[in-house]
Amino acid sequence: MTTNPGTSLLAASVLVSALAFAAPAKAQSRGELLYSTHCIACHTSQMHWRDNKMATDWNSLEAQVRRWQAANMLQWNEDDIGEVTRYLNDSYYHFARVVVP
Repeated sequence: MTTNPGTSLLAASVLVSALAFAAPAKAQSRGELLYSTHCIACHTSQMHWRDNKMATDWNSLEAQVRRWQAANMLQWNEDDIGEVTRYLNDSYYHFARVVVP
């Protein structure tokens, strides 16, 4: 079986064009990366939509992030806790953010 060089060139051009116009992948935030690395094994998205959720506002959501990172000995710093809280809030909860002076 022989291949027409023109056909191969056309196929390659179509492939390169398709790749060039493909939407770029969305970069994960630090909070999303930490959550997907350390938490998603136990916490499916359904957990955040359940009726008896323990997070009822920004402060309680942050307290739960702090609690579970400590329980799992993750040793996250304040920025990590804030990033995961922000990711969860932006993705699931949509609580008003509390600004502490």
